[in-house]
Amino acid sequence: MVTVDELETDPHPALARIRPIGWIESMNAWFVTGRSLAVQVLRDPATFTVDDPRFSTAQVVGPSMLSLDGAHHKSHRDPFESPFGLAETRRRFTQPVQQTVDDLMSTLHPRHSADLRTALAGPLSVAVVALSLGLPPASASTVLDWYTAISSSVSGISAGRPATADGAAAFAELHKHVASGIDSADSLLAVAAAAGLGIDEVVANAAVFMFGGIETTEGMITNALWHLLTHRDQLDLVLADPALLPNAMEESLRLEPAAAVIDRYATRDLDLAGAAIRRGDMVTVSLAGAGRDPEVFPAPDTFDVRRPNARRHLAFASGPHICLGMHLTRLETLTALEAVLRLPGLRLAPDSPAPRGLVFRKPPALHVTWDA
Repeated sequence: MVTVDELETDPHPALARIRPIGWIESMNAWFVTGRSLAVQVLRDPATFTVDDPRFSTAQVVGPSMLSLDGAHHKSHRDPFESPFGLAETRRRFTQPVQQTVDDLMSTLHPRHSADLRTALAGPLSVAVVALSLGLPPASASTVLDWYTAISSSVSGISAGRPATADGAAAFAELHKHVASGIDSADSLLAVAAAAGLGIDEVVANAAVFMFGGIETTEGMITNALWHLLTHRDQLDLVLADPALLPNAMEESLRLEPAAAVIDRYATRDLDLAGAAIRRGDMVTVSLAGAGRDPEVFPAPDTFDVRRPNARRHLAFASGPHICLGMHLTRLETLTALEAVLRLPGLRLAPDSPAPRGLVFRKPPALHVTWDA
């Protein structure tokens, strides 16, 4: 019997036991943990849809590109897509991301200790998401408070609990904030509105983009640093050869994707690798499980910065719902890692916790110290 607590704290042994697919009673869902099966599900929206009233994020923010399929999905996603291709991301964001990281690091240098989740990863992700969407100014702490409440509500729904009042209140505040920026001429929100999306639709998609941008970046940075600082031999390899750092980032994504699961719903009865799926069944793709599939990744529980196929993880999903901002979040994470690893004598504090979370996995805090 796999418990929700087990999935929140250390899901990997349970996910390995049921690979490639198994029923988890506590979640009332099939869990797909084999990589090839995960790709099959993610690339077949006609059979495995997101368009279901149980979809957790839609219950909190309303219909969006994340919770629609087919033509409706395309109409919601298209206005946001072109600015985030690889070349355009590098052109638009390399300098602003570097400047933001430099500004945040300048406040850290004299301190010799910090929680890098709240002092660097969180503020960086908020600043870049706001810049990318053209949002009105708001403090990082305010946006992070909204995000935390919304994230907690979504995670609670996935665990079988009702949406929270705090999550609804936070989304109402976010709605007002985003709606106030739609009239800005240089705003991506204005582009989406001009493409025919209504205010509620623009806000829902902006919330999803913020939600994913903050969670993915914050989780990527903290997880990668946690992996490097708890595997000193691998950190030494990276420090000796900085060209390994991008692959170390991908290896961390493989081991602990910031978003651990993605929910889908079966539109028909079918057999899936021997599992008798019924129409309406929840089919949860475990990105965390797919990243540790031994058929693809030898010694899958080992953090290896030189792993040749680390980039074959599914941390950004696959198919029509592949992460819109994956190039941007990679740019942010790599820029932050390069800056942090220049701190002399960087080490993890004894009280710094391990990654945890049912839907979104990262250390609740990343306490580090460094030398003067």
